[in-house]
Formats: sequence, structure tokens, C-alpha cells
Amino acid sequence: MDGEDAAVRYRSIFISDIHLGTRGCQAELLLDFIRQVACDRLYLVGDIVDGWKLRSGWFWPQAHNDVVQKVLRLARKGVEVIYVPGNHDDGVRDFCGVHFGGVIVARDMVHVAADGRRYLVMHGDEFDGVVQYAPWLAFLGDWAYRTVLMLNTVVNRVRRRLGFGYWSLSAFLKVKVKNALQFIEDFEGAVAAEARRRGVDGVICGHIHKAEMRDIDGVTYINDGDWVESCTALVEHFDGRMEILHWAKQRSWSMIDRARRVPGVEIESPEPSLA
Repeated sequence: MDGEDAAVRYRSIFISDIHLGTRGCQAELLLDFIRQVACDRLYLVGDIVDGWKLRSGWFWPQAHNDVVQKVLRLARKGVEVIYVPGNHDDGVRDFCGVHFGGVIVARDMVHVAADGRRYLVMHGDEFDGVVQYAPWLAFLGDWAYRTVLMLNTVVNRVRRRLGFGYWSLSAFLKVKVKNALQFIEDFEGAVAAEARRRGVDGVICGHIHKAEMRDIDGVTYINDGDWVESCTALVEHFDGRMEILHWAKQRSWSMIDRARRVPGVEIESPEPSLA
């Protein structure tokens, strides 16, 4: 996204659930991603800044500030930046239709891909019954989730010292908990139904921190994931093809491959990520 030094260029990039202002935010990995790619259009698909956490305590290291500055720099350099707020940054929804430093704020957006397919872009919290009808439970769940992310940080620090790649504890727990799987399935079905109701070909969302791309009854459902667990982004190629990039896994393999080229260095391969 930095342009001149970028290795790969895409037509559009979609990222969500960065959660700036929290300790679980993988700001350094996101900055690495921004430096390595370029695009014509960048969608910020909600929960970019975690207003819930910042209201209870301030946490804002330099890397988080650098992410904001990088995005604003992209907008100044001509990248079309569209900010679709989520539930953790819902205060921004009061400014829908307003431009901030070249950043367009919108409640949702229809993205027309290079192949003519139309995608509804939205965060997706409107289809989370807990967020809509039991906000106290959502706050409780958010606290529990941040606790798991803290453990995730400790686990991955140990794994790095042992020469293993990134692994998401929270994603692993989601796979193991039946209720979580049912929630995800219900969410995906509801979002796809909304896209069908609006007469578009597909939907691009975030919110549940689970990157996915599949067909649901004729609607292309795409979730771009997050930057606290799986560190994923959705990219659109110039022919309209959509692809999910698993950046943490990709960079882990790259760093290990480079280390292996150094004589006398032996590093064990990372285990497959469940994210």
C-alpha cells in the first residue's frame, strides 16, 4: 500500500477488526503488510479503533499511531479510502457521509469488482443478536475475548523462541466450542440473506474474526478476518478475483526460509495454523 516500495499491487484491499487501542492488536504486522502491498482502493471494514476498550483505559503505543498515519498518508497520495464503522467504533457512524482527510465514512457500501460482480461491504454487527439485544453480554464477552488474546500473545512469544510460526489460540478455541460454531454459521447465513435481499452478488464483512470465502445459496460470502488473531486481509486482483491473505502465516514462512539460507542455522518448520 505504500506504493513505490510495494512488492505486489492489488485493485482493492479490505481489512477489518484491527482494534487499535488494545494490547491484542497486531499493529506491527499490519504495518509490515501496508509496506509490502499497494492498492487503488482501501476499505476499512469496521472495528478499526476499539472505542469500548479506550473508554475503560488508555492504551496507544507508537505503532498504533503509525497505522493511523499510514492510512491518512495513503489517502493523501490518492488511494480511495472508505471507512465502514463497526460496533467497537460505532461513534464514527455519526459522521457517515463526511470526509476526513480524504477518508470517506459510510454506513455500508456496494463495491463493484473488476469483473462486474457487486459486493455489499458492511461490518456485520447488525446481524449479531448479542450485540443488538444483550449489549451487557457483548461487553462481558469482549472482556473474556481480550483475556484469551493476552494468553495468545504469551503462547506465541514462547513459540517464536522455539522456532515455530504464529498460531491462534482463540481460533483454536472457536473450533472446539460447539456454540461458537453455531453462532458463526447463523451469522454467515444472516449476512448472506441481507446481500440477497439487496440484490447483490456477494457480501464482504468482518466482525466475527474468522476469515472465510464460500458460496451460501448463490451468494458469495466473504469475511476478511481480523488483525488480532489471524492477521488476514481480503484483496481484489485486477481481474476481479478475490483472495484472502493470511499475513502472519505468510511472514512466518518467509522469515524461516530466509533464516535457513544462513549457513549453520537450523529452524524447525511452523505447524499449520488453525486461524
